[in-house]
Amino acid sequence: MTAVPQEKRKPKRRDIVFPLVNGFILCVLMFITLFPVLNTVAISFNDGIDAVRGGIGLWPRVFSAEAYRTLLSDKLTYNAFGISVARTVITTLLNIFFTSMLAFALSRKEYILRKFITLAVVLTMYVNAGLIPNFLLIHRTLKLSKSFWVYIIPTMFSCFNMIVIRTYIIGLPDALVESARIDGANDLRIFWQIIFPLCTPVLATVALFVAVGSWNQWFDTQLYNGSKKYLHTLQYLLKMKLATSMNTTNAANTSVDALVNSGATKSTPVTVRCAITVVSALPILIVYPFLQRYFVTGMVLGGVKG
Repeated sequence: MTAVPQEKRKPKRRDIVFPLVNGFILCVLMFITLFPVLNTVAISFNDGIDAVRGGIGLWPRVFSAEAYRTLLSDKLTYNAFGISVARTVITTLLNIFFTSMLAFALSRKEYILRKFITLAVVLTMYVNAGLIPNFLLIHRTLKLSKSFWVYIIPTMFSCFNMIVIRTYIIGLPDALVESARIDGANDLRIFWQIIFPLCTPVLATVALFVAVGSWNQWFDTQLYNGSKKYLHTLQYLLKMKLATSMNTTNAANTSVDALVNSGATKSTPVTVRCAITVVSALPILIVYPFLQRYFVTGMVLGGVKG
């Protein structure tokens, strides 16, 4: 007896309409999100005097790379780029190392002082001595001014990141640690071979936070290494170039005809500011796709097999 084939279910109207409406809304949101970025890139490659007129959309009206030439013509720019890269890499690695180790120690229930140390660390998030005491501590007590280590030592630990990593470790199955202890593993081996690999998603997320914060930092350079040009970071150098460009040609208070008649440079604060934005954000945009795949939690599901 042969089975009668069932009729194919016709797709309902809502099954067709919803994906179309959803896709349209997502496309609109994507355009709204990307427009400021693409507009900034277009202005950075536009002629400076023409950019003062405004009205530039997604493509340069008068193509010119003069803004980038202004930024990259100075040899100090490349030295500052190296300082920023070294600072970002070293700070990220040390911050992840020390923060994750303390987070693992404070996540162990058998550690007697874990509640006291956690409370003491969390209090630092609410009670801050302020700018002047921190400056005196780093400048007079630690004597880190006018050195590269002023970028590294004060940023080797983060309380907020420690809480995030500690919370993630607490959520891991206790049976993993218990089985390792039965096999004779010590705390250091448990951390490096079991806990640390399982914390890859949260560590990647924290690493991105630390890297972005370190890359965009410029105020500590102004405080401690402003007089040492070979220790200037890229963000501080770009800030100084923008200030110089604005002092040289104040496009906000000068008409376009006056700029043309005076023979002003083709790079104005408008294009320089956009070029600075592109140069500053480009390294982070390059690194982000490699860390994005780790932004998924729950990787330890099924880590303990029954």
